[in-house]
Amino acid sequence: MTAGVVADAPVARLASLPGVSTASGVAKTAEHAQATGGVLPVLPELAGLFPTTGLRRGSTVAVLGSTSLLLALLAGATANGAWAAVVGVPALGLVAASEFGVEVGRLALVPKPGADFAAVTAALLEGIDVVAVGGIQVNPQVARRLSARARHRGAVLLSFGGWPGAELELRCEPGEWAGLKRGRGRLRARDVVVRTQGRGASSRPQRDELLLPGPSGKTARLERTVPLRALEVG
Repeated sequence: MTAGVVADAPVARLASLPGVSTASGVAKTAEHAQATGGVLPVLPELAGLFPTTGLRRGSTVAVLGSTSLLLALLAGATANGAWAAVVGVPALGLVAASEFGVEVGRLALVPKPGADFAAVTAALLEGIDVVAVGGIQVNPQVARRLSARARHRGAVLLSFGGWPGAELELRCEPGEWAGLKRGRGRLRARDVVVRTQGRGASSRPQRDELLLPGPSGKTARLERTVPLRALEVG
């Protein structure tokens, strides 16, 4: 997709679909200034997981095991001017996304696409930078078609769950929460291990330890010099 040119007609049609919500109106997507370049930035804490240090345009990436990791990827992209959409994840709301750092003014939600899943996702890939999908088992033929659409339009397709043919897979292994002591206090941080595997340029496995979320509610590095128990409240 050429920078600054938005295929607004397919996206604008989504405004009439039942169950579509967005912070600023899907039909206004034609007015957005699209992020430039072949790679969409991610949060600095996640950059080491990607061979290109970000989300490569045209790629399909699968995220497994953590809604927080999905939100962290959306947060990094939208903070740098990209537009994003989430299809088929009804439990994900604007409040939770905002708390994790997602710029909700650049986020569209299609919580229950139903039988229109493939058509809605394909239309969003025409004019949205990052389209995250979940909640459905996609057959390989549909998966290949949607990945090809993302590749052709220069969008990023994020799958919340397995995806046939994904170039990169990020698997989050949650650890312990910190913040509670003797049944009191507040959950403040959780340490996780994120592992990657992929093919082609992404074939070299990566592993990183993070706080997801960190004490601020957003992604943070796990500094071994500051043990998690230091976050406990008595």
